[in-house]
Amino acid sequence: MNQALLQADGLLIQRGGDEILDGVSIQINRDSSTLIQGPSGSGKTTLFNVLGLLDSPTAGTLVVDGHDVSESSERTRARIRRETVGFVFQDFRLIDDLTARENAAVPQDHRGKRDEDWLDTLFDALDITDLADQYPATLSGGEKQRVAIARALANQPDVILADEPTGQLDPETAAQVLDLLFDLRDRTEMALVVISHDRRLADRFDRVLILDDGALTEQSSAQLSTPPSLH
Repeated sequence: MNQALLQADGLLIQRGGDEILDGVSIQINRDSSTLIQGPSGSGKTTLFNVLGLLDSPTAGTLVVDGHDVSESSERTRARIRRETVGFVFQDFRLIDDLTARENAAVPQDHRGKRDEDWLDTLFDALDITDLADQYPATLSGGEKQRVAIARALANQPDVILADEPTGQLDPETAAQVLDLLFDLRDRTEMALVVISHDRRLADRFDRVLILDDGALTEQSSAQLSTPPSLH
């Protein structure tokens, strides 16, 4: 049986009297790919932040790699986040005064140990070796995203969480970035969770979940042939 890497049950997020997440439950297994879609404002990024231990739910439980983190201290959550999760943010979040190589190495530096060989492998696989000494201001959107992916994989995490990883890219570059994510997933057997409004991505994933009005539902294979309306 495929072991659950992330197990969330009854996640509730309330803000200003509104329920952003309303009893959401989700299981992410190792070596799986999950696409979460939904209309703007449906809570996708909120769910991303909760699953990545960047935010805490108002109620509900979250178990990460067998550890219940629902009541954990921020220090414990930070350690588990650093060791287990790699993030790809929509806006890249590269540090302007660090080179591409230094940006990618940030997670390793936080752990206190550089693995130069693994960074070499990532930069080669992502075809950005010649960009190692360049700064973010000199990079295109696609190049920044590749550096961000290298950073996400720097600590060889068990799961990659990617929030709209193709949202700011042209269709050709977006397809290349998605191919790279799946190729690297196959190499490392990590779990891949992508949050996106792009309906063209659905057939690439093991399953597609729809988040709407704070509730999460799974799309059947029959529904996948007709993309959801994500107004």
